Amino acid sequence: MSAAPLLPQERRLVTAIPGPKSQELQARKLGAVAAGVGTTLPVYVARAGGGVLEDVDGNSLIDFGSGIAVTNVGNSAAAVVAKATEQLAAFTHTCFMVTPYEGYVAVAEQLNELTPGDHDKRTALFNSGAEAVENAVKIARVHTKRTAVVVFDHGYHGRTNLTMGLTAKNMPYKQGFGPFAPEIYRVPVAYPYRWLTGAENCAAEAAAQAIDMINKQIGAENVAAIIIEPIQGEGGFIEPAKGFLPAIVEYAKANGIVFVADEIQTGFCRTGQWFACDDEGIVPDLITTAKGIAGGLPLAAVTGRAEIMDAAHAGGLGGTYGGNPVACAAALGSIETMKELDLNAKARQIGEVMLGRLRAMQEKFAGSDRFEIGEVRGRGAMIAIELVKPGSKEPNPEVTAAVAKACHAEGLVVLTAGTYGNVLRFLPPLVMPEHLLTEGLDIIENAFAGI
Repeated sequence: MSAAPLLPQERRLVTAIPGPKSQELQARKLGAVAAGVGTTLPVYVARAGGGVLEDVDGNSLIDFGSGIAVTNVGNSAAAVVAKATEQLAAFTHTCFMVTPYEGYVAVAEQLNELTPGDHDKRTALFNSGAEAVENAVKIARVHTKRTAVVVFDHGYHGRTNLTMGLTAKNMPYKQGFGPFAPEIYRVPVAYPYRWLTGAENCAAEAAAQAIDMINKQIGAENVAAIIIEPIQGEGGFIEPAKGFLPAIVEYAKANGIVFVADEIQTGFCRTGQWFACDDEGIVPDLITTAKGIAGGLPLAAVTGRAEIMDAAHAGGLGGTYGGNPVACAAALGSIETMKELDLNAKARQIGEVMLGRLRAMQEKFAGSDRFEIGEVRGRGAMIAIELVKPGSKEPNPEVTAAVAKACHAEGLVVLTAGTYGNVLRFLPPLVMPEHLLTEGLDIIENAFAGI
């Protein structure tokens, strides 16, 4: 069999979706895997590369999900495979905290260079995005000697106990899993589409409200960290109104609060820049990364100002698998690929194509009696549409689910999101050929037409 990068870049359906072999595997999954581990589309993948996923039945699906913004460089980028394979042959593990190795140091050097700001930085590596966020909180608390953590409406930060508390959405992430960690406070975010006094007032009013709530309900002197996604992922790809983030950063700086940018979904060229913070020139004190960092291998990081990162005592940060050598090798291959292929430019091209087509659909279906595309939004290859009921801004999760189901049946992997379950989010691999991008958009348009 050919290597995954040589897979034909085409949509090919030879069975219904899911096919019989996938259905057999799904039956095995139900008998072996905990019920709480859900599946968006029970199509079992055999190979993947470029912009397609090939399943065990021989179907080839167009991938608009990238494993939730993980496979930015594709599922089997040549440099990722080569470097990870070489490292596998050398050794798989020693534990960096026991006997270290160069790969960890090299990844830290790359992150210190690529993340926003030219100040002196340090990095610590972990396994998952949630673990990175938890460690950012630990670092901020030990540095400030404060305990309170401020997060925002519609935010998502993970599924561990602490990060569930930081996450805004109850179902499916928090329901039944409490009690949650204390000293977490939630304030408004600048959500332009749903701001009651209009998008033009959103940034200033939301920032004023958030700051007022912090001052009155917590006290700035008690806040260790303010954590926000520069574009909120699970919340529905909400891009805060321009000016909101700089206002929050200024407030944090003035009050000795550590500003943490959660770039786990937005990082590594996804928005057409290395990091979404770059759009407004935001320089966070700490930045958390994962997902797109290592081409699909588990790796995460906290990178930030040296004086903050170094506040933790020796042994206070780490973990048995944190910065695994194979994952580090994959990360170096992934970053090399992003640079060589200029995936920032590619993400911007994808965004131009998607925004143009989706806005045309917004106009085309404006007269539907079943739904409206309330807003098309996003940057780079991180694009979403919010679906509402005709003549209102009432969320329309039913049509959202129906469109996703129709796309899946036609061999297009799409994801839903949003606090109200009414957002279709699109995260194609940044190496996706344009003909597949166009074909995927055709499928979406046909799905809307069939509603």
